[in-house]
Amino acid sequence: MTTILPRKDVVIVGLGWTGAILAHELTDQGLDVLAIERGPWRDTATDFNIGYAQDELRYSVRRDLFLQPAVETMTMRNDPSQTALPMRDFGSFLPGNGVGGAGVHWNGHTWRFWDSDFQIKTNLTRKYGAARIADLQVEDWGVTGAEMEPYYDQFEYLAGISGKAGNIKGKLQEGGNPFEDPRARDYPNPPMEMTYAPTMFANAGRSIGLHPFPTPSANMSRTYVNPLGITMGQCTYCGFCERFGCANYSKSSAQTTILPVLMKKANFEVRTDSEVLHVDLASGGKSARGVTYVDTSGQEFFQPADLVLLCAYGLHNARLMMLSGIGKIYDPVTGEGTVGRNYCYQTNAGVQVFFDDKNFNPFIAAGALGQTIDDYNGDAFDHGALDFVGGAGINCIPTNGRPIATRPTLPGTPKWGSAWKKATVAGYKSTLGFSSQGSSYATRTNYLDLDPTYKDRFGRPLMRMTFDFPDNDIRMSNYLCDRMEDIAKALGGKQYSVGRRKKGWDSVPYQSTHNTGGAIMGTDPRKSAINTFLQSWDVPNVFVIGASAFPQNAGKNPTGTVGALAFRAADAIRNQYLRNPGAPLVQA
Repeated sequence: MTTILPRKDVVIVGLGWTGAILAHELTDQGLDVLAIERGPWRDTATDFNIGYAQDELRYSVRRDLFLQPAVETMTMRNDPSQTALPMRDFGSFLPGNGVGGAGVHWNGHTWRFWDSDFQIKTNLTRKYGAARIADLQVEDWGVTGAEMEPYYDQFEYLAGISGKAGNIKGKLQEGGNPFEDPRARDYPNPPMEMTYAPTMFANAGRSIGLHPFPTPSANMSRTYVNPLGITMGQCTYCGFCERFGCANYSKSSAQTTILPVLMKKANFEVRTDSEVLHVDLASGGKSARGVTYVDTSGQEFFQPADLVLLCAYGLHNARLMMLSGIGKIYDPVTGEGTVGRNYCYQTNAGVQVFFDDKNFNPFIAAGALGQTIDDYNGDAFDHGALDFVGGAGINCIPTNGRPIATRPTLPGTPKWGSAWKKATVAGYKSTLGFSSQGSSYATRTNYLDLDPTYKDRFGRPLMRMTFDFPDNDIRMSNYLCDRMEDIAKALGGKQYSVGRRKKGWDSVPYQSTHNTGGAIMGTDPRKSAINTFLQSWDVPNVFVIGASAFPQNAGKNPTGTVGALAFRAADAIRNQYLRNPGAPLVQA
């Protein structure tokens, strides 16, 4: 029997970055807001206490903060001709679980996408011709870099990002990224103090004519008080960012930037350990009545609401839309349908340079402490004579030297035994690593849908993921690997190795938790699931906020853009939607 609860103005599914931003903005508007979170409550003082937060076995190896496959998994295959099989363990990517979501365990790289990323189809067609992207399914986002700028600024000041602007109001700034779009002002905090490895990397890049700059970081370079009056502490370079919550209040997350204010509001409530099963639609399917969820006792509840915001992890947003009948599921054969379309990832590769005479002290580290080179990112360089589009940032960001997993060894070293032990001792302090974080462009046969065979513990179809690295992206990544070899040679060292990206995406080894697409934004309802304000074309009182909105992924971390899109959606709801509730903000 389903228990019917009192109505709320707004129900939010998921309380991570986007859910917290929307909840804060809409409670400020005077609305009665409820957030429903599948995982547990997580708080810095009690859950990431300094006495035990830096536990590599618990958090990095055993993945205490992450979604477990017994709760939700998905099936995967590389192309539509294959039979998809369930992921028995999350390896390639690691969705978060609990309040704060994946924003709890991220490293903190915080980027702005460029105008050429947002208007990618128009830009590439104009510069290189339509035939150049004929095997891709890239789409314009329906927004410009200039339209996104104030929302990027809002997120960066909320999160206290540490960095150096490269372009303020059209004037290039010494020491910043010369390729970025104009911004209204500098970052709220100066760059982090660089350690030896990124300093060497930057010097090597400059020696061959490249333009390194400090990576924008959500790790605080100094004590910071954000616009909500919440104080964050200076980063201590402990090296426990990725896969960990920050015990020092130094890494931006919902816990350290929003929740201390949000949780005090009388018109906000969160229900944890409660999983939303589906969005309930009214007769005719053109509006949402609320959501149905189940708690840990197995009791089912219906929560009525006037406005439903899907703010879960991007993959879960897409699946909830499919399970709820919001929009038509994409069919790669006919090209019809929008939900599940344009699933993209990140195309990464890495280099290790081995020295005899260096000590990099890798344990003095932070998640986004480092230097980046954007000379080969996006459309910063001429692709006219090349056989691909897209690009990558080249990053030297020594995130940690944690003892269980940090085992760099020379190529050819045995995998075990006394020779391996000797090599790990020699390589631990004296190895410099850097990597390319490449764009991932959409194709017709990379998509999400519902699996016809496998179901979850509630009897719902699992989501099926069909993905492989497009040939275009492999060619791009190999070109970047050649450029990284140039940097490796400039660094010196006795030897270097390059880990190139290959076809055949494998879900087992970790690669990136930058899953994008599946409920993409745009101006054409035949190709996009949501409009440019992240409002469902089909059910106007449903908004879908997250990286699921990306029509493709750039060579940058998605979190900054996710935060900016959340602020933009909140602005549209507050200043447009609430004037005429239930009406579309964009006419199809």
